[in-house]
Formats: sequence, C-alpha cells, structure tokens
Amino acid sequence: MKRLLQIEFIKLWNNRASKILIIAYFILLTLISLVAAIKFDIGPIKFHLAELGIFNFPYIWHFNAFIAAFFKLFLAVVIVSMMANEYSNKTIKQNLIDGLSKWEFIYSKFLTVIAFSAISTVFLFLVSLILGLIYSDYNELSIIFSDLEYILAFFVKLLGFFSFCLFLGIFVKRSAFALGFLILWAIFEQFVFGMLGWKVTSWENALIIKGFFPLEAMSNLVHEPFSRLSAVQNIGEQIGENLKFDYAVHWYDFVIVLCWTAIFIYLSYALLKKRDL
Repeated sequence: MKRLLQIEFIKLWNNRASKILIIAYFILLTLISLVAAIKFDIGPIKFHLAELGIFNFPYIWHFNAFIAAFFKLFLAVVIVSMMANEYSNKTIKQNLIDGLSKWEFIYSKFLTVIAFSAISTVFLFLVSLILGLIYSDYNELSIIFSDLEYILAFFVKLLGFFSFCLFLGIFVKRSAFALGFLILWAIFEQFVFGMLGWKVTSWENALIIKGFFPLEAMSNLVHEPFSRLSAVQNIGEQIGENLKFDYAVHWYDFVIVLCWTAIFIYLSYALLKKRDL
C-alpha cells in the first residue's frame, strides 16, 4: 500500500500543473479564514461577517464543510489529468509491463483518492477548529465537538466525487473531455428529475428518486447552511417565510454515496481489465 501511494505521489509531484493545482487547493481552503475579516462600515451601517455567527461552534463545521466542497474541482482536475497523463505518456502500459497488475493499478489510484479526501478533511477540521476557537462565542468542549458528522460527510462527499472523476478519467482518457462529461452528467441528472416529475410521477416521488443519483446524493450529504443562521431565520419570520429546513446528515445518504463509490471503482477496474492497452 505504502509503495503504491509513493509511486502515485511521485508522479503527481513531478507534474508541474498538478503540483500547482494541489497547492492552490489547500491555499483556498486556508483562505476560508479571510471571510472573518470581511467588514463594511458605511456610515451608520456596520457589517462584520464573523459577528453573524458563522464561526460559532458547532455551526462552523456545517458552514466550512459546505463552502470547502466547492474547491474540490481543483483536485478533480488533478485526478482526471492523472489518468489522462497515464494514457498520453504510456506510463500505464509501462507499469503493467513492470509487473503491476491492473487491479493494483486501480487500487493505487483509489488510494490516492482516499489520501486526497483524508488530507483535505483533516486540513478542514484544523482550519475550522482554529477559527472557532478564535471567533466562537461558545467554547465548551461538548459544544465544540458536536455536529462533527458534517466533517465526516465532507470526507465521504470527496471520496465519492473523486472516485467518479477517476472513473471518468479512465472512461474518456482525456482530461478536458472527462470534465466536460462531468458537467453533462450534472445537467443529465436535472433533466431526468424534471422529466420524472413532469411526465412519470409526482414531484415528491421524483425528488426521492433524484436522491439516488450520484451527484445529487453527494450534494445531499451537506445541505446549504445559510438559512440556518439566526439572522436569516429572524428575517424569514418577519416576512412570514418558514426557513426551517432539514439540515441533518442522514445515514442513508452515506450509504448511497459509498455504494456509488464502490460502483465507480469496480467500473474503473472492469473497464481497464477489458481494454487492450
């Protein structure tokens, strides 16, 4: 396992574009902290984003997990490029000639996906913990370490998404086309949902079915946190809108995403096994 991971990270670190994207990704995760510095002082109007409570425990776990998930596209580019480079540089063929089996090759890529997801999650946890300790109004241990399921959901979300990108990289072989396919798939999921609700069944049933689609299932792991803020809730009450939604992380969303992860890895192996390299 260690040898396979070492091989993959050597390949990535020797690729200039991948190195830049990986560094940029972790810099962007760190820059979440800059949100705390956003202030607007226009006459009597004073606005400080940190004072809205976005860095309060335990809300910060939810907020940062949702925001950080947008940056996963940087590593998605790295993963599909990683596979595209294997084909274009013919290193995949050389690895197999050198004695690496096709399963070991896929396994090494999946280990890289796990490593990226785990490192990102630990990094997000540390950034959020530091920000919370600085800005949170609540510092009791029981409050600090509650709602940590959002951090676990972030890990599983990345794991599923990167596994999907890995499959696309093997399926399409070209990074640009693989990313284009990813966008088309997101549109396809919305199209199928619309057709189901319009022509086949009720919108309620269509929404349930939509929850089993891969990208939608990943999205359902961490719902938007903004309407959860007390300031937004108060505004909603004043205008007569009910903004109380289900923000919980559900076990069945974990199961769906993990099942898709297993499917994507199996399909990656089956596709590679079938191809004549």
